[in-house]
Amino acid sequence: MIMASPRRRGGATASTTKRRPVVDAQPEAAVILAALGDSVIVIDRSGNIRLVNPAAEHFLGAGAAALCGSALADFVAPHSPLLSLVDSVWRIGNTISEYDMLLEGPRFGSRSVTIQGALTGEGADMLVLTLHERSMADMMDRHLTHRSAARSITAMAAMLAHEVKNPLSGIRGAAQLLEQDADPASRELTQLICDETDRIVALVDRMEAFSDHRPIERGTVNIHEVLERVRKAAQSGFARHVRLVEEYDPSLPPVHGNRDLLVQVFLNLVKNAAEALPNTEGEIILTTAYRHGLRVTRPGGEGRQRLPLMVAVTDNGAGIPEDLRPHLFEPFVTSKRTGTGLGLALVAKVIGDHGGVIEFDSQPRRTVFRVFLPVVAQDGSG
Repeated sequence: MIMASPRRRGGATASTTKRRPVVDAQPEAAVILAALGDSVIVIDRSGNIRLVNPAAEHFLGAGAAALCGSALADFVAPHSPLLSLVDSVWRIGNTISEYDMLLEGPRFGSRSVTIQGALTGEGADMLVLTLHERSMADMMDRHLTHRSAARSITAMAAMLAHEVKNPLSGIRGAAQLLEQDADPASRELTQLICDETDRIVALVDRMEAFSDHRPIERGTVNIHEVLERVRKAAQSGFARHVRLVEEYDPSLPPVHGNRDLLVQVFLNLVKNAAEALPNTEGEIILTTAYRHGLRVTRPGGEGRQRLPLMVAVTDNGAGIPEDLRPHLFEPFVTSKRTGTGLGLALVAKVIGDHGGVIEFDSQPRRTVFRVFLPVVAQDGSG
């Protein structure tokens, strides 16, 4: 006797029952934020931090317990461009992005980041900031470009010293001979020849500094004594019209370097900053700080060298033109009408000879040159 198959409620047989797909529970927002590599910061209209993800805790140098409820302004430098961006988002209501913004704070130093700010919704009382940091690899790529530029001018300098100075001395000698029998009008022309040849010789002499391959003499140098000499020279001359601010870390260890060459480097950077400033309300800030973590490979594969000492020269000028920035440390690149374009190329060479790194960020009313240098180790070596 054949029995009929039992039926389930609803009339469908067991073999024809359709299985409903299993829907996974939605992951919590905190889990998603924790997985992000970029820093996420949520603030309210009072400027207080309401939420951070682990990446933001690491970036700002504090835990969530210390950050949440505190003002964002407490963790960034005064007058930070980040605060201006936040104000713009609240005022306009749209998503706003800033690329390669220099962000500084007492806990995390100076970092170049891309920042995006957006409200959490229409009429929202929360604002979300995401920070994407420019990688150290980008910074090192630019540094290697600076080194290559310095090496390229080295060969040029050696060639010019030999091929140009000798003919110039002959030209000047001939002009002096002509001057002996010349009338007053002609003497003016011969003097012009002498002056111009002297000017070219002085330019070639400056370039000869690039062809000096001898190791620099280095010793224990107090970087604040170097900067004090630079400040006095600047304020007694080309920076009389400038407000010069010093923000120093007095606990810094000495630099392993050459005092005279470092004076030349920072005098050049301060002079460039002063020339970029307006006649009124111009300001240059000299900053020193200790930065952990920056290491570069020594020339010749001799291991890696720590560069913890940072010196920054900041000005509130118009900024460096966009088209000059990729080539700023190359020879003969300048925005000055009477400039030779050798100053920053020489700065790059001297810093490279010290085993250091020079980097810059520029935007209107805030240009920063940062120099990272080795310090004297406890055993007296660099």
